Amino acid sequence: MIKILLNLRRKLKRNIYTTLVAKRCQSHGPKLTVNGKSSVTSNTILGTNVHFNGMEISGGGRVIIGDNFHSGEGCLMISQNHNFNGGKAIPYDDTYLLKDIVVKDNVWLGSRVIVLGGVTIGEGAIIQAGSCVVSDIPDYAIAGGHPAKVFAYRDIEHYQRLKRNEAFF
Repeated sequence: MIKILLNLRRKLKRNIYTTLVAKRCQSHGPKLTVNGKSSVTSNTILGTNVHFNGMEISGGGRVIIGDNFHSGEGCLMISQNHNFNGGKAIPYDDTYLLKDIVVKDNVWLGSRVIVLGGVTIGEGAIIQAGSCVVSDIPDYAIAGGHPAKVFAYRDIEHYQRLKRNEAFF
């Protein structure tokens, strides 16, 4: 009985989280699934089959996430920065610099990944848990660290075969 109640609670939370994200984002494709507490901005565009397991998207820049995206728990995307170089005060003033974030199709972010504004993460990329992405990551790359650096690439032939067969999770 406890297992049934826990499963029901999990499904209810998923429905609530998914509804809140769907209402707040600019647009989303089918199969949006939000398993953990998440927030997005009205400048967020989500593709098809997007899975959040705890995502916070903040800032005034546009965030575009492609199809078949998956995130671990506690991820953060920040699409703006304080104006520290051209502002009227130190350490910064009351204006912001907006910086878009683009995440292409079939990307997986591990738990607690931070993505800063002005970054594009390429198709099929995987970002290791705990990483901070401060610069562009190429297609099919596997990157990690702080700042995130590419340390390997996916098997592109295998990836392309799975993509052709529409073997998406």
